[in-house]
Amino acid sequence: MNRKREKAEKRGHVAELVALMYLRLKGYRLLAQRYKSHHGEIDLIMRRKDVTAFIEVKARASRDKGVEAVTTTQSKRIAAAARLWMARDKISNSNFCRFDIVVVNAYFLPHHIENAFPGDA
Repeated sequence: MNRKREKAEKRGHVAELVALMYLRLKGYRLLAQRYKSHHGEIDLIMRRKDVTAFIEVKARASRDKGVEAVTTTQSKRIAAAARLWMARDKISNSNFCRFDIVVVNAYFLPHHIENAFPGDA
């Protein structure tokens, strides 16, 4: 792996940790981190009350750039992986689920966007 890719991956892991701590402070409970399926990966799966959130974390300069970084193809992969998760998790399957994005900027400030994209994209 080249140094540029290693640096980006490290920045992504730090952003995930920032997002995780931020969401825990908001009352979310971690169900899975970096959940992988043959369809794709979900950075964080968290629950607060009766809502399960499938969360994509982006380390970007601004909120808008973070949202733009989640492509239609990526959102479809996340949704497909989420369907597999819901098939195995009775609580997620019977309650409300949504797809969120947490953008972490260069100053490690997180911005949580609920219902950022539809699950049937």
